[in-house]
Amino acid sequence: MSESFVIRGARLEGADTADIVIVDGTIREIGSGASLAGATIVDAAGLIALPGLVDLHTHLREPGFEASETVLTGSQAGAAGGYAALFAMPNTSPVADTAGVVEQELALGEAAGYLTVQPIGAVTVGQKGERLAELGAMARSRAAVRVFSDDGFCVWDPLIMRRALEYVKAFGGVIAQHAQDPRLTEGAQMNEGAVSAELGLTGWPAVAEESIIARDVLLAEHVGSRLHVCHLSTAGSVDIVRWAKKRGIAVTAEVTPHHLLLTDELARGYDARFKVNPPLRRDEDVRAVREGLADGTIDIVATDHAPHPAEAKACEWQAAANGMVGLESALRVVHRAMVATGLLDWADVARVMSRTPARIGGLAAHGRPLAVGEPAHLALYDADAGGTFDVADLQGRSTNSPYLGQELPGSVRWTFHRGTATVRSGALVDAAEVRA
Repeated sequence: MSESFVIRGARLEGADTADIVIVDGTIREIGSGASLAGATIVDAAGLIALPGLVDLHTHLREPGFEASETVLTGSQAGAAGGYAALFAMPNTSPVADTAGVVEQELALGEAAGYLTVQPIGAVTVGQKGERLAELGAMARSRAAVRVFSDDGFCVWDPLIMRRALEYVKAFGGVIAQHAQDPRLTEGAQMNEGAVSAELGLTGWPAVAEESIIARDVLLAEHVGSRLHVCHLSTAGSVDIVRWAKKRGIAVTAEVTPHHLLLTDELARGYDARFKVNPPLRRDEDVRAVREGLADGTIDIVATDHAPHPAEAKACEWQAAANGMVGLESALRVVHRAMVATGLLDWADVARVMSRTPARIGGLAAHGRPLAVGEPAHLALYDADAGGTFDVADLQGRSTNSPYLGQELPGSVRWTFHRGTATVRSGALVDAAEVRA
């Protein structure tokens, strides 16, 4: 029999205070004065109860790049950040472009046990952009893939993009596009602007993102299919998505925590922890994506958690890999960038970091309300805590976080996945205990 819990005095999505009783992986009771013989008592006075977070954009690296991350270590990083589900991007080796590979990833996630790992399938074979991958076979597989992306590469051929949109429409799938015109970003090292000009680094222009989004929303409208925009980063992209939504086009968009907080000014120190794709943008872009998230133009926050071994970052800027880890810090960064500034409240955080990403990805058992009879996926967050973010806060295999040494608010105290505690009192639970 699984462990039962009575969580006492939690603030449901930052509002009403209540007790939550968890039995057999399900929320049995929500109210006051709850009790249950033999249950573990969790003192949650002052803690915010959120539905378990869902990340629509995670790189778990396994199979093929286990020096950076594994499904187990990435799952542990996610649990530490309050996540109950991760969508795993397909840029593994072999690429997740067949039913066999996505089913392997699903099995690895089930074996790890910390959270639900939902594979994302590649749009094209080998992510090469030349011909469609086995989209239908992946959708019919045990992994039941509904999100497809060549993330890391743009589906640049408009005919292939159109065909992909047409294909997934048949089973309610969505194409998640890495919006980057490859010809406009050849050799790009950072955002194109005043800072890149001063540093003499090849720039990544905003129009390289915006032109692909503009093309793809029109294709989605023409086909009548669903488009999701990965890691939107510019003010112009916000405007295009806003226009498309007003027109009734079925487009959703995500923003990363780092694009909500950090700017291209950080490139001045040539610290490769701040090298990422799409690059950190101008302060004006940060303001625009915050406003877009606040007004619903941008639907969700997704981490784009991209672990790399130390040697891939401890080198000169031009040779360094793109990417940042972000699972452990995401909720705390959103707290700082959006809640502390008054742009979102905690119910909004539940929407953009749990309910909506689960809906976009078709993960029906996640993003559920904190209500009786619902699966017990939840996180307990101490908004009054905080401190300097350091390597000890990282639970994954890589340490390429842009927040090391920064002050971040809050702390995840407990995380539950299917009623099992994966984080207890701020400490990651041992793998053997999670699997028991």
